[in-house]
Amino acid sequence: MQFGESILIALRALTVNKLRTILTMLGIIIGVAAVIGLISIGNGFRQQINEDLGSLGTNVLSVYSGRFSIFGPEGEENEPRTEQKKKPPEPLTIADADALNDPLRVTNVVGVAPEYNVTSAQSVLRGQQEAENISITGVTPQFASVRNMVPELGEFITQEHVDRRARVAVLGARVVEQLFEPYEYPIGESVRINGVSFEIIGLLEEKGQGGFGGDQDSVLLIPLTTAQTRLDNAGAFRGSLILSGIYVQVDSPENMDPVSEQVTEVMRERHRLGDEYQNDFTIINQAQLLDFANSFATGLTAFLGSIAGVSLLVGGIGIMNIMLVSVTERTREIGIRKAVGAKRSDILLQFLVEAIVISLIGGFMGIGLGYGIAFLLPTIIPDLGGTVVTPGSILLATSFSAAIGLFFGVYPATRAARLRPIEALRYE
Repeated sequence: MQFGESILIALRALTVNKLRTILTMLGIIIGVAAVIGLISIGNGFRQQINEDLGSLGTNVLSVYSGRFSIFGPEGEENEPRTEQKKKPPEPLTIADADALNDPLRVTNVVGVAPEYNVTSAQSVLRGQQEAENISITGVTPQFASVRNMVPELGEFITQEHVDRRARVAVLGARVVEQLFEPYEYPIGESVRINGVSFEIIGLLEEKGQGGFGGDQDSVLLIPLTTAQTRLDNAGAFRGSLILSGIYVQVDSPENMDPVSEQVTEVMRERHRLGDEYQNDFTIINQAQLLDFANSFATGLTAFLGSIAGVSLLVGGIGIMNIMLVSVTERTREIGIRKAVGAKRSDILLQFLVEAIVISLIGGFMGIGLGYGIAFLLPTIIPDLGGTVVTPGSILLATSFSAAIGLFFGVYPATRAARLRPIEALRYE
């Protein structure tokens, strides 16, 4: 009953000076809105990372020739051992991919997808229309499942296409947009790559803008052998055609590390490295990449949230300031209440509740504003990507605003509770 009366008294006191109350709440409103808005950017970034990596396939190991690291100049997984020497890297070949696809040598593998990136192609034309910034890649049928590139329309490249070096192509969504009008049906039509005609047999579903794997919509897929021999001169190494990369799909996340070790052993054996030389290849573990990216996104979210937290702190200082003014203005009221029997705890509770009410009302209004900001940001800044408002961010902002009101309301409330009745009654 006493707590309910304190809330009613607090609400009446706040309505006496409406403009001052609104200006005091403004700091909390802006602070809570900033926390929700900025954290939603970090959450959206994390979601985009997961979607981008998911669009590249799940549980995938990527094998490339040469030594490099996505984690920095000397990545932990590529840290050279001092007793080993370096040697010029050997290229990846079809024979390497076949060895990794051997279940007797590498277990728990769902599929192996070699690829060859065409470097000589300069133009992709359909009549007078030209597609720009296109990645032309030679692939095998396994590429569809391993890299999650299932066609939305038509069919994917088959083993027959690979065997007879067929001139067929599967187009990404952005390539279709550049070469065809919305009302046209591309299946069965032809495009010319460096003057060579290719029949369109399939269209890939839209993957979205950019990402860790590049723009997955600006791709044009052709049979691996066609890319290596007809459209480009891939060359051979030890009697086997050269590849740009090999993707190995593992059956479960728990087997990613064991399979990575098996792949390393097979590749070291095939490249004749023995114990003398360092790896001349790089294996990128998608699970490690996802962990690294999520750690980065978590750090970014925490950084953005801490920046927004400063504005909440400023709002709390505003609450303390206005409550001190309120104590000074209501000194006689405090004296009268004490004279008629109010205890020190009653006065303390009254002003604490008043500070918390200000911060909570401002917090709830800030939630609405923050949600609106998170909703409008992708529209105002398209390159930002999506934003995600989670219940956790709302709970964090609301709890923080209540804590701010409680913390910064303690000193003014304590000061009011310590006033002596006689001095308060004589105060003018």
